[in-house]
Amino acid sequence: MRSAASVRKLPPAHTLVWQRGKPEPAPRRYWEITFQADNRMKEEDACVELRERMSEAVKIRLMADVPLGAFLSGGVDSSSVVSMMAQHSSTPVNTCSIGFDVPDFDEAVYAEQVAKHLNTAHRSRQVAADSFDLIEDMSKFYDEPFADSSAMPTYQVCRLARENVTVALSGDGGDEAFAGYRRYRWHHYEEKVRGLLPGPLRQPVFSLLGRLYPKMDWAPRPLRAKSTLEALARGSVEGYFHSVSILNDSLRRRLYSDRMQRDLQGYHARGVLEDVLKDAPVEHHLDRVQYADMKTYLPGDILTKVDRASMATSLEVRVPLLDHELLEWAATIPPALRLKAREGKYVLKKAMEGSLPHDILYREKMGFSIPLAMWFRGPLRDVTRQRLLDGALEQVGLFDMNFIARLLDDHQSGISDNSVPIWALLMFESFLSNVHLTAAAGNGAARATGT
Repeated sequence: MRSAASVRKLPPAHTLVWQRGKPEPAPRRYWEITFQADNRMKEEDACVELRERMSEAVKIRLMADVPLGAFLSGGVDSSSVVSMMAQHSSTPVNTCSIGFDVPDFDEAVYAEQVAKHLNTAHRSRQVAADSFDLIEDMSKFYDEPFADSSAMPTYQVCRLARENVTVALSGDGGDEAFAGYRRYRWHHYEEKVRGLLPGPLRQPVFSLLGRLYPKMDWAPRPLRAKSTLEALARGSVEGYFHSVSILNDSLRRRLYSDRMQRDLQGYHARGVLEDVLKDAPVEHHLDRVQYADMKTYLPGDILTKVDRASMATSLEVRVPLLDHELLEWAATIPPALRLKAREGKYVLKKAMEGSLPHDILYREKMGFSIPLAMWFRGPLRDVTRQRLLDGALEQVGLFDMNFIARLLDDHQSGISDNSVPIWALLMFESFLSNVHLTAAAGNGAARATGT
């Protein structure tokens, strides 16, 4: 039997043939996306063609002999998909959404607004996602360490949808295809600064500013400049890796045990991004980060999250915005039509102006998330401490347990917001307890009995 260290996932859009007990020497790529801007494309023409292509992508995914519906968060992507569904349906589209009792995380009111505007058959449910039993269940059906906290509301909206439908359409992929993430905008600004200042000057200046600037998790977003200053001290790829990481290098070094540091042998996760972008078929710095996300974040996080959650509820989810022909065309849209000034997904929003309310299209992006910081200081405070400090993490010897205790203390006292790394550790501990160590114990018992 091969060790866990030899196990690999297939890269996106690759196949591996196993024949006569042996695999091919290497996986083979069957599809690639190439970013090559059509600079003759005009805004009005792009909007017309985008609507036509989206309409077709949605239409072919409406073929089903079972009840069909859609997730509706009230964001641009899911609202656009439901709008296209409504055009092809003679009856109201079945839609569903979930909400939270914390206003900063609740998009249900926007979903209701879109549902009313498009006359859908809408159902909404307010959920309490701070259930530790649900965390335990998730570690089992994800079957791997999975640290995106939005998996909890995703599972719950899948469960709600399955009460009425067997197939649901989602708006996943719109951010990657049309440059919707806020981090794309910041990367664009940072690249402009990198272009103005040579590395030998930029790196020491911004490195110093990044060290001096206080980490103000509690402050309004415009004042939280520490991460941006640190990113500007780095090169383009390293800066983007820094922006998407949940832990910076300093915290990561302190979190890992001495044994873990030795076992890594100098490995850095940034290498994954560097390998993906080494020969990327792109022209512009915006292309590069969208391409990087399509090869890493989209398949490794977003699609995995929805796939496992939907399978756990016997629901099939279809993703029209990731239609391969639509994606290939979207990669020819000039960067200035994807990100214009502060407006991400510019051409998608312009294309949908006649179909969706203006305040839905142009409101600030919220994302599908849960109030972790509040829960780890409140209802999940005690159980989180117990699981992280007295559970499976100490058994595997990968982490500095004293540093984990400090992360918890600093967060629960309000000194800093460590909710994201705490969640990642909690999910890893739950995976170890419910999947990995349980399987290891079962294998040991089987060997002892000769079965």
